[in-house]
Amino acid sequence: MIEQLDWGFTVVDGLIAGVDEVGRGPLAGPVVAAAVILDPDKPIVGLTDSKALSERQREALDVEIRDKALAFALGRAEVEEIDHLNILQASLLAMQRAVAGLGTAPHQVLVDGNRCPQFPCPCQAIVKGDAKVAAIGAASIIAKVARDREMVEFDQRYPGYGLAGHKGYPTKSHIQALSDLGVTPIHRRSFGPVRRALESLRVDV
Repeated sequence: MIEQLDWGFTVVDGLIAGVDEVGRGPLAGPVVAAAVILDPDKPIVGLTDSKALSERQREALDVEIRDKALAFALGRAEVEEIDHLNILQASLLAMQRAVAGLGTAPHQVLVDGNRCPQFPCPCQAIVKGDAKVAAIGAASIIAKVARDREMVEFDQRYPGYGLAGHKGYPTKSHIQALSDLGVTPIHRRSFGPVRRALESLRVDV
């Protein structure tokens, strides 16, 4: 069940927030969402799906978004929540937490994808919205930059898995590392390759 959040703010007319998440597919790490309310008087050139941008472009836009946006916030769901809720519900929770962190509520939320979390204002889901709506694109960028940086830090803590390179996604090298090195605390035990690695370890023992 999605937790009931105390939104703690009053909805403000005229403000639209874009919301997106990153990290549904990886075998390790949290799912991270962002909510962004752009300032129409401070346009930002180049906002789009974060996956369509180079790392350098994302890093530069991340700084500009944080500087020019009327409001932005990150939300997340941890590995334990992903395993307990499932990845879809954990992603919705992360998006709720991002909007709750804005401090000022938009009168409408635009979410990338085909599913809307519950918000204290109207919400519209837009398939491929990160490439169509500037605010959603902005959210996808700051969410990805934040999560990628965290995975680089995890790479230092858990060497040998290649987390800095693949960011936790199920590459061949990552799956082989699970077999060779075992499962870390940041791996999602409900995901197939991780579950199989744990089962293999039990069999070997």
